[in-house]
Amino acid sequence: MKILVVGSGGREHAIIRSLSQSKRVEKIYCTPGNGGISALAECFDVKATDIEGMKKLAKQLAVDYVFVAPDDPLAMGMVDELNKDGIKTFGPRANAAIIESSKVFSKALMKKYGIPTADYEIFESYEKAIEYIKAKNSYPIVIKADGLALGKGVIIANDFEEAQQAVNSMLNERKFGDSSKKIVIEEFLSGPEVTVLAFTDGESVVPMVSSMDHKRAYDDDKGLNTGGMGTIAPNPFYTKEVEKEALEKIFIPTINAMNKEGRTFRGCLYFGLMITPQGVKVIEYNARFGDPEAQVVLPMLKTDLVEIMEAIWKKRLKDIDVQWHDGACACVVLASGGYPEKYQTGKEIVGFNSDGQLDDSSSYVYHAGTVKEGNKYLTNGGRVLGVTCRASTLSESVEAAYRACERIKFEKMHFRKDIGKKAL
Repeated sequence: MKILVVGSGGREHAIIRSLSQSKRVEKIYCTPGNGGISALAECFDVKATDIEGMKKLAKQLAVDYVFVAPDDPLAMGMVDELNKDGIKTFGPRANAAIIESSKVFSKALMKKYGIPTADYEIFESYEKAIEYIKAKNSYPIVIKADGLALGKGVIIANDFEEAQQAVNSMLNERKFGDSSKKIVIEEFLSGPEVTVLAFTDGESVVPMVSSMDHKRAYDDDKGLNTGGMGTIAPNPFYTKEVEKEALEKIFIPTINAMNKEGRTFRGCLYFGLMITPQGVKVIEYNARFGDPEAQVVLPMLKTDLVEIMEAIWKKRLKDIDVQWHDGACACVVLASGGYPEKYQTGKEIVGFNSDGQLDDSSSYVYHAGTVKEGNKYLTNGGRVLGVTCRASTLSESVEAAYRACERIKFEKMHFRKDIGKKAL
């Protein structure tokens, strides 16, 4: 089997590594890929958002499947267009990917179908939004851009000044372009956060191992929101009781709601949850594997990912027994100094072998923002690497990941020192 994976980050590297372990896979291609991915897949220079280019490449390579991993091409309808040409895919169509690409849509869906989430209001007018914030006078308060914003479109404002600044930057300054034409202002939920990714064919839903992301740039959850500074799996706050509640009140109702709306979801649905004193509530949905969550969840997957992908395509997910490894997994993200704001790229990464890995089998390094020039690996993004270890316990996996981080160096390298601390 030949598979083309769309994307260029740590998530795509994790997907490709998982696919490469299948006996049924003969060849993996990736576009545009990155330095580390090139050790496992042949990379091509087609942008992840170039739908026509992707169709052309998929036909030229005669691939069996195209795995569309990032949010942008899903929202743009890449899956729809590939399917029109008879090309099999993994990932939802555009009318289902809207569950991520529009916060306004997903909040309205939850309200309509009674899926527990934070109270909210939607605004297009700066003045009305400010009036509402003043009337609420309750902090922290959460301000979200409606559309996709690289994981940075959510601001938790701790006082009126911060809230005003956030609303102004989104609605007046259009910080996220058309993505912030509308904003959602919602109540701040408190409690342990948990991410659960789930495979679904639109009929069955198979939750994966739970995980805990660390979104803020610095230790103790300080600094700006990022795309994720590290993850652990499983999340110890996600108990059997919480799992049962989430399945009954959130996962199954969401799949059913999307079907009722004529927006059947097939692929990987990401549930960002908060375990509040009033029960489990949805913070957000994503229409694809989370990054860096994929970097701890996929190493825990025992079942062949290709089997699951085919079962989803054929709508027979219920016939598969998806199995997971025991133990735990931890991922520490190594970022460029200054991320998520201004940072420099082109810094040489030291400590790797020719495949962009460490010379031992106890860890695996997922490349998020790297480029390979000759035999050298250089930084090429804000989040550069995800250093991942699986072990029999969470503390062992965290310790092993940090030991592995010590062996990698690049100028102004930055990482959090407290990944998994809340769970240990």
